[in-house]
Amino acid sequence: MAERVRVIIDGESLDVPAFATVAAAIAMRGIRGTRRSVTGEPRAALCGMGVCHECRVTVDGRAHVLGCQTLCRDGLSIETTR
Repeated sequence: MAERVRVIIDGESLDVPAFATVAAAIAMRGIRGTRRSVTGEPRAALCGMGVCHECRVTVDGRAHVLGCQTLCRDGLSIETTR
């Protein structure tokens, strides 16, 4: 059986496969947007390789982390601004 880790997304726990990206964990949680644009439109992961920067979230208190480039680990705290 594959190893799983527990992350906290916007205050709620979620078990995800080890080595899943933060962007994947957010999608598994059913969250469609991780932040808002300057005009208020919801934004979410688009390119999946760190070029578009649409997947930015706060991870363990550090803002503007690219969710598609960050791997989940046990106890990771993820905050969106949806």
